[in-house]
Amino acid sequence: MPAINSRKNLSILIHVLGWIMLCIVLLLLSPLSWRMGEIELPIAFWWKQVFLVFILVSIFYTNAQTIVPKILLRGKNYLYLLLVLAGAAMFYFAVVYFEQLIQYPRAMHELFNPDKPFVPHKRWLPGDVFQLLLYLVSIGLSTSLALVQKWQNDEANRQELEKQRINTELSYLKAQINPHFFFNTLNNIYSLTNLDIKKAQEALLKLSRMMRYVLYENQKETTLLSKEVDFIRDYIELMKMRLTEKVKLTIQLDEPKNNQTIAPMLILPFLENCFKHGISSQKESEIFVKLEIMGDTVFFETKNSIFPINPESPEAKESGIGLINTQRRLSLLYPEKHKLKFGKDESQNHYFINLTLNLS
Repeated sequence: MPAINSRKNLSILIHVLGWIMLCIVLLLLSPLSWRMGEIELPIAFWWKQVFLVFILVSIFYTNAQTIVPKILLRGKNYLYLLLVLAGAAMFYFAVVYFEQLIQYPRAMHELFNPDKPFVPHKRWLPGDVFQLLLYLVSIGLSTSLALVQKWQNDEANRQELEKQRINTELSYLKAQINPHFFFNTLNNIYSLTNLDIKKAQEALLKLSRMMRYVLYENQKETTLLSKEVDFIRDYIELMKMRLTEKVKLTIQLDEPKNNQTIAPMLILPFLENCFKHGISSQKESEIFVKLEIMGDTVFFETKNSIFPINPESPEAKESGIGLINTQRRLSLLYPEKHKLKFGKDESQNHYFINLTLNLS
């Protein structure tokens, strides 16, 4: 709102300064060019200059606020051109009529040619040309102003629609990520209930803390990086409860030192991908997770062994949703501020993810 008021005040100031400059040209500079110190201009001259300022102001705003929006911007180009020409004729005859009304030609003739008889209806061509040029300048400037304002309004509307579209899309992406996360976590806890009730209870406590994070922090646009790291740590601890000795788990998480913020639950899908694809109950497997913080830049890296998922399992049907949605969230929230690489290393049978994220 303050920005809108500031732009409005600036626009008013520009208009006022523009008309002051016109008044200076018509009321001061023009008389000075006639050696004002040597002659005294008649009152009719000043009335005409004031009339010109008034009529040019009227033409300017009538064209900018009515004729251009309702005719030119609706594609009626020939009608607009016809109105401009008709307006020029009306402007000319209005000036002529006003001059006759205040007896301007006689007064100026008597000033500059006192020894010659006055001939009515004989016009001074350079003066008429100058007045028509003023009309054309007023039309040109007001048309340009109206077109610029139309472009600015269209651009503002486009940006607002784009902002609404992005917010709607982000809400949709979050709605997809959250059920995906709870599905995997609850599935892990369900598996634990058949093996170790105590571990299942501990898992439920951790899940409760994580759910509070999801309910309160995930509704915000950003959260503290420290809270996001705590959430990651809780998630990893929860996943460790179901791991066997065949899984080699390497975790390196830096502690955030500043009040940096990040989009909530942005890193979770990468972790889900590790634990979904990198664990086997029969074979040796490896999961590597590293989060490094250098100033305002976050480096996140994961590596995990690759094992095929049972095509009949729910995970197989959900495969890829988290990564695709996170990639889309990154492009919307951090355009030009992130680098994401992921893929398979066939030589080592590993899947890797490398994310560089600038939080400034």
